[in-house]
Amino acid sequence: MFWQRIKLLFVLVSFALVLTCGGGDGSSRQPAGAAATWAEKLAYPKGKRVLILHADDTGMCSEANAAVKPYLLHDQIQSASVMMPCPRAAEFVAWYKDHPQEDVGLHLTLTSEWKTYRWGPVADAQSVPGLVDPAGKMWPEVVDVVQHAGAAEVEKEIHAQIEKALAGGIHPGHLDTHMGTLYGSAGFAGVYLKTAMEYHIPAMVIEFTPPVVKRFRQQGYPITDEMVKFVSDYTLPKLDDFYAAPEASTYAEKKQKFFALVKSLKPGITEIIFHPSIESDSLKMITNSWQQRVWEAALFSDPEVIQFFKDEGVLFTNWKEMMKRFEKK
Repeated sequence: MFWQRIKLLFVLVSFALVLTCGGGDGSSRQPAGAAATWAEKLAYPKGKRVLILHADDTGMCSEANAAVKPYLLHDQIQSASVMMPCPRAAEFVAWYKDHPQEDVGLHLTLTSEWKTYRWGPVADAQSVPGLVDPAGKMWPEVVDVVQHAGAAEVEKEIHAQIEKALAGGIHPGHLDTHMGTLYGSAGFAGVYLKTAMEYHIPAMVIEFTPPVVKRFRQQGYPITDEMVKFVSDYTLPKLDDFYAAPEASTYAEKKQKFFALVKSLKPGITEIIFHPSIESDSLKMITNSWQQRVWEAALFSDPEVIQFFKDEGVLFTNWKEMMKRFEKK
């Protein structure tokens, strides 16, 4: 399954607790002497769970675009990010021009993971040879990118994707990373964070607390001292936590797992990513994760989910709002 194949990559950027950890009611306090959360730094109410529901893979296919547009317009999600190298990115960029108030970022893309539905770089392929496989497309796996490409090539390509978005009329609300590739090495992370600061566009970055670094180093993940320094030196707002929507074998199970996840959240700003798409024969040909994506296209407009959020007292935000608060301070 798709999610199993990239589980490592989400872990690299999520630093998430297991879903079965203790639940919360949104009113718990930080331990005495603990550092302020990013929610507190940005003047959200102390002790509250502040949530970004975020749709990845916009622009990948028309089915993804169709699912995300009404979610944004009805405030059922707070944020989305578009994959500029993909076949349907222009379709979504054109929609954004009529809805510039929405928080649309860039899902910086360095991989092309599907067997029959693929794309190449935005930059001229000859200028980024390490990002291109023998078929002339981006590599399918993050490990391939790490093995073949240098940080300079990665920097050139993510600049090209940002410039293409700007030229098309999108000023991105944030930057994030498809399949976690930009956290695949310290060098990649360094150019990712440097680029975000150069453009003054916040990147999807989580606060590296010592317990987080220690825990994931013990599990063998490549959180080097160099990467920790890059994150420490990064000057734009960060998240306190990050999760992917849980996978499940039925829609009902998926919804219950999602409820458990939200209940487990600690105070602070948390982003939960998902990949909603409208069901079609074409989607089924593109990805074996189509069922999870179709369920996610139903999840956040589900009346039971909407009522759940009201009952939980969760606050919502997005990257544009975070930056407004950050710049005021």
